[in-house]
Amino acid sequence: MIKKESRKEIRARRHRRVRKKIFGTPERPRLTVYKSLKHIYAQIIDDTKGHTLVAASTLEPELRNSLKSHKDMEAARRVGELIAKKALAKGIDKVVFDRSGYIYHGRVKALADAAREAGLKF
Repeated sequence: MIKKESRKEIRARRHRRVRKKIFGTPERPRLTVYKSLKHIYAQIIDDTKGHTLVAASTLEPELRNSLKSHKDMEAARRVGELIAKKALAKGIDKVVFDRSGYIYHGRVKALADAAREAGLKF
């Protein structure tokens, strides 16, 4: 009998497949997205050193108190703007986008679009 995969297993398999191709360098680090049921997180990572260069999430003090909900599209948009602002302040303007196996839709798309509008190129 064939066992049916859960959504979590399907996303993990998709994430492994995408990560084979995407690699962050010092010139063009990787912007990765993680979303939980309550929050959304974004990190810019240099994979050659294994260091997180910039991070932002709905847990940031400036966003935590000003957002009505931490899990909607507006929260994702604000995190995208914040990660772009922090990255540009550190001199990072080009990144590769790692959607972490999530479908490019909804909160992931809102975060990516806001980061692009704020000045990141990917």
